[in-house]
Amino acid sequence: MSRQAIVSQPTNALEERLLQALREAGLRLTPQRRAICRYLAGTKEHPTAQQIFAAVKPDFPSLSLATVYNTLDALVRLGAVHALGGAGDGAIHYDADTNPHVNLACLQCHRVVDLPCETVAELDRRVARESGYRILGARLVYYGLCPDCQRAEQRAAA
Repeated sequence: MSRQAIVSQPTNALEERLLQALREAGLRLTPQRRAICRYLAGTKEHPTAQQIFAAVKPDFPSLSLATVYNTLDALVRLGAVHALGGAGDGAIHYDADTNPHVNLACLQCHRVVDLPCETVAELDRRVARESGYRILGARLVYYGLCPDCQRAEQRAAA
């Protein structure tokens, strides 16, 4: 993606939501922060700060890892992004999809996938109703081995 494409207008509602969160946090919408938001909004993966840095850095040589972390921290504080914790790799993974769902983290390949779950959405509503909290987000992560890693393990054992 060219630098010009990255700094142009937001391409989807998720990207605009992330940018709005940064505005609310009082952060300037620099081209680097816009690129971080565009990356998060454009992936179904659950990247680490290092992965985001590696993806955005080629278009922004002056980008620092601190900018990525500071941007992610602001987005997490505002509930615009969830910090999922590790997937067996010791790194924090981030999820820009804040709709209620389950995350499944493979401890072998470290991939994190989403599983839509109406029960989680109902739980969010119930917690908000019964506690009086304005829920900014929640994380529900199950850890295990994905089907691909299970098959690889079975092949290796055979």
